[in-house]
Amino acid sequence: MNKDLAPQLALVATWNAAVSPWLRSAGVVLAGSALVAVCAHVVLPLWFTPVPLTLGNFAVLFLGLLLSPRLAAATLAAYLAEGALGLPVFAPGFVMAAGLAHLLGPTGGYLLAYPAAAMLISFLWRRGGRGFSWALACTALGSLVILSCGAIWLAALTHVSARTAATLAVLPFLPGDALKVAAAAAFAVGFDRLRRRAV
Repeated sequence: MNKDLAPQLALVATWNAAVSPWLRSAGVVLAGSALVAVCAHVVLPLWFTPVPLTLGNFAVLFLGLLLSPRLAAATLAAYLAEGALGLPVFAPGFVMAAGLAHLLGPTGGYLLAYPAAAMLISFLWRRGGRGFSWALACTALGSLVILSCGAIWLAALTHVSARTAATLAVLPFLPGDALKVAAAAAFAVGFDRLRRRAV
């Protein structure tokens, strides 16, 4: 009877070996996009700009340090797809638009930069030292990418000068982003140390 079941057991083992990593990756992508969505709803609107302060960027920086480049980009692409389909994952703001209209609104540049920023952070983090200072440098560069894309997008959308775009889309967020960069680096380095001890 065991000999009769051997081919089926081998097939099940092969199936599990092939599907298990895919399911794990899908679970990580969904959990990561949920983290970004939750953080994006921690919002402080600013009266002088259509862009609110949000913890969404923190989640992007943190995931960039935790995940592989491909998985980080896939997670943030999934987040954007969820928002484009109308799920309430984007930060609420002055522009009461949902779905694709929100993605193409004043905060679109920041949002569209998320996958590239997370991928860049992950790529750099894995090619340098695993210390706090290197994590700070990687997340600071990722934050700069997000802010730059946000400013360029807002300038193109509203036809304002580069200086005005920087005043509306970059300068008000520098102190908060400095805290997010430091927090993401600290949490990720601490998590990395715990994971290494557990192995």
